[in-house]
Amino acid sequence: MKKALTKRSQKSGLPPGTYVYVGEKRVEQVRIIETVYSASSYSRKELRSVQETTTRPPEGGVLWLHVEGLHEVHLLEQIEKKWHIHPLAIEDILNTQQKPKLEIFDDYAFLVFKAVHFSRRHSPHLRFDHAAIILGHGYVLSFVESPLPLLETIWKRLEADTLTRLRRLGADYLAYSIVDLVVDEWFGVLEFFGESIEQIEDTVVQDPRREVLRKIHAAKRELIRFRRQVWPLREMLASLTRPEFHLVRRETIPYLRDLYDHVVQVLETIESQRDLLAGILDVYLSSLSNRMDEIMKLLTVIGTIFIPLTLITGIYGMNFKWMPELNWRWGYPAVWAVMITIALLMVRMFKKKGWI
Repeated sequence: MKKALTKRSQKSGLPPGTYVYVGEKRVEQVRIIETVYSASSYSRKELRSVQETTTRPPEGGVLWLHVEGLHEVHLLEQIEKKWHIHPLAIEDILNTQQKPKLEIFDDYAFLVFKAVHFSRRHSPHLRFDHAAIILGHGYVLSFVESPLPLLETIWKRLEADTLTRLRRLGADYLAYSIVDLVVDEWFGVLEFFGESIEQIEDTVVQDPRREVLRKIHAAKRELIRFRRQVWPLREMLASLTRPEFHLVRRETIPYLRDLYDHVVQVLETIESQRDLLAGILDVYLSSLSNRMDEIMKLLTVIGTIFIPLTLITGIYGMNFKWMPELNWRWGYPAVWAVMITIALLMVRMFKKKGWI
C-alpha cells in the first residue's frame, strides 16, 4: 500500500491522461492473448506485440484481446492509439488503486472492477486484483494486473462446443461472462470468510484472549474493504441493463439482471458477516467483563475471610506485657482452632448464599 501511494504521488502536477503505473509488479512478462470466435469458428493465439493484434472483429463474430500484466506502460499506449481508447481510460487501467467504475463513451463502455482472493496463510486477509474491460461493437478488451485462472474456464467453453451460448451470443455476453466468473469467486471468498469468523467465534467462547480482539478488528476491516469494491458494481450493472444502453442486446439483459441479484446477495452476506462480527465483539467484551467479575468476586471472598483472621492476629500481635493468653499453654493451638473455625463458617455461609 505504501509503494502504491508513493507511485501515486509521482503523478502530482502532471496533466490528466499522463500514464504512470500505480501498483506492484505482479507478473514478470506481460502476455497478450487474442481470441477470435463466432458460431462456426474459433482461434486463440498469444501475441508478441500490440502490432500483431487485429482491430476489426470478424463478421458476426467476436474479437477478444486480453492483456495480462499492466506494468509496461508503452504497451497500453500502443493499445490506446490502435484502438482509439480515451487517454483517461488508459490512465484508470494503469492505476490499480482506482475504485470500480463505469464510463460510457460514444462507441464503447469502460468498466473497472476488482477480482478478490482469500489468503489462507494470513486469515482473514483479502487480495484485490485490478481488472478492466472495454466493451465495444463486436470486441472486448480485458486488462488484469495478475493472472486470473478463472478465465481459462471461458476459453475452454469457447473451444469445447460451437453450440454453446458463449459462441452464439456477442461481445456483451463475453463481458458478462468475465464479470460473472469474478462475482462467482466472491461467493467462495465469503465462504472462507465465514469459516474464519466461526473459528473466531469458537475462540471467543472458549478462551477470549487479547489476540482474539485483533482478529475481530482485522476481519471487520477486510469486510469493509470488500464492500467498497462490491457496492459500485451493483450500480454499474444497473446502468448496463437500461434500455438506452445500445452495447447490450436484449438477449443479454436477463443475464445481467441475474448477475445484479448475485451482487446484491454478496452485499447482503457481507452485511450479515459484519453484524455477526459485531455480535462476537459484544460477546468478547461480555466475556472479559464476566471473567473480571469472577476474579474480583474470588478476591473479595478471600479478602473477606481474612478480615477476622487479621483482626485476631492483630490483637495478639500487640506488645502488652500482661496479656493472659500469652502464658497459656494451649493458647497458640486455640487461636488456630478459632481462626480455622471462623474461616470454615464463612466459606459455608458464602456457599449457602450462592456467592461462591
